[in-house]
Amino acid sequence: MTTPVLVNVLKAMVLAWDPVFGVVASDELRWALRPERDPRGFAGWLTYVARARGDVPPLPPPVRAEQVEDKGSVMVLAPERLSASNPEHLALGRRVQEALDAKGLLRPVLS
Repeated sequence: MTTPVLVNVLKAMVLAWDPVFGVVASDELRWALRPERDPRGFAGWLTYVARARGDVPPLPPPVRAEQVEDKGSVMVLAPERLSASNPEHLALGRRVQEALDAKGLLRPVLS
């Protein structure tokens, strides 16, 4: 699927289910960005965070954030699919994850 199609799918899921967090990423990327038993969210290729969790901080290029009505924000980390085997993708994912962690946006959904 293309990036615009996946963004629209994620937005439709947000509007239908009103989640607090959502992500589109490979398992390999997930495990590269968070240790196995870490309950926090992570920065995937596409990441959704509900507005109730807080405001999305400024993020490094090429990341763009799109509002989903009054629900929250979908962040698109890059126009191409992120790969755990690409060091630049991992570095970008880590930078975004650090920024979101600093604002508490990736805290565990359940506690």
